[in-house]
Amino acid sequence: MISPTCCMKNSDSFTKGLTPSQRIEIDACTQCGECLECCPVQQVTKNPDISPPEKIRMFREFITATDSLKAKFLGAKEIDRKLLEDFTRAIFECTTCGACGQNCTVGINTQRLWPMLRKEMVRRGLGPLGPQKDMPEAIGKTGNPYGKPAEERYSPWFPEGVQVVEKAPVAYYAGCTGAYEAHPMVKGDVLVLQAIGEPFTMLPPEEEVCCGFPLFITGQHDMLEGLVKRLVEGYQARDVKTLVCSCPCCVNIMARDWPLYYGKELPFRIRHITQVVAGAFAAGRLKIERELRERIIYHDPCYLSRGVGIMEEPRDVLKNIPGIELLEFDHNRLDSRCCGAGGAARKVYHENAVAMGRLTIDEAVRKKADKLILSCPACYAKVHEAMQDHETKIPIVDIMELIAGLLGKG
Repeated sequence: MISPTCCMKNSDSFTKGLTPSQRIEIDACTQCGECLECCPVQQVTKNPDISPPEKIRMFREFITATDSLKAKFLGAKEIDRKLLEDFTRAIFECTTCGACGQNCTVGINTQRLWPMLRKEMVRRGLGPLGPQKDMPEAIGKTGNPYGKPAEERYSPWFPEGVQVVEKAPVAYYAGCTGAYEAHPMVKGDVLVLQAIGEPFTMLPPEEEVCCGFPLFITGQHDMLEGLVKRLVEGYQARDVKTLVCSCPCCVNIMARDWPLYYGKELPFRIRHITQVVAGAFAAGRLKIERELRERIIYHDPCYLSRGVGIMEEPRDVLKNIPGIELLEFDHNRLDSRCCGAGGAARKVYHENAVAMGRLTIDEAVRKKADKLILSCPACYAKVHEAMQDHETKIPIVDIMELIAGLLGKG
């Protein structure tokens, strides 16, 4: 295979992978700096060279040098490779949480823009970074980005007594991070689904492959069409009409990008598990009798809140617990702060991720919460890791892990 750097010059166009609206967004940035205070990477690094406006400024200069009217008439400039390498590091240090876009005065959708800029650097052979490079091979061999055995996808955590049928209108997708790194989370999912009483199906462990998000977010898109079609056809063969998942990143790519890679509308709808469970509580199919006289605080995952707009359903679920007091982070819902696990940056910039996770832990403790409630497997794994060797401690519980326990199923 020919390396991209062998056939591409640093003077080649930087706009081929951008949509027309993204071209406009790059030009629209006023460098006002409103996004600096909400950027989690800025909060822990204080490095303006990797800030959102600086990344846009640099990329805009690349476009000016290679794609402007002047460049077309007089010839494109060759961009210094070190500048490209510096930009690549900056764009991959981002957690792609989208907080900068949420606070952008001109409405730039950065949660969608940053992955496309990463894709451009991958196209040029400058990215991805570190262990991110290993993910395509791992997914190709094992079906997951961790390189773990496919046959162990369910076996360590799947609870005895939970019935999975061959075909059903509802299917559950565990996802790679939940299945391999957040067992209490996915175990809670299937226990609560069983408690609802509606039959559900799952793909066999060797067929439930990666949803594609880790590849999408790191700009490595070559395998995406194959993964998506394989999964969609697998669920279609089981007569699925609703696909349920608890991982925000999975739900995000399923809802927003699977139709693009599948080539048409999906034959089923995508639902986050809190949407299903909130509906079951409202319909009377679930009821919690046990009281929990605790103060709990819920953290909004970036790709669930800003990504697909699911914010009230998790709170609706928690409000069905008798006796609880539901607290809020200072930054919640659309303004939630990244826990540090996002955008695959944690695979390369571990110290940043730990520092962000500890900010979440510290605020939960400062507000005198008895439990920190999460609903994202990457958050679950990384925030637990952040609490190791940290002076501040708090019980960390996934939302379905909590519900399953109170239902007497955990």
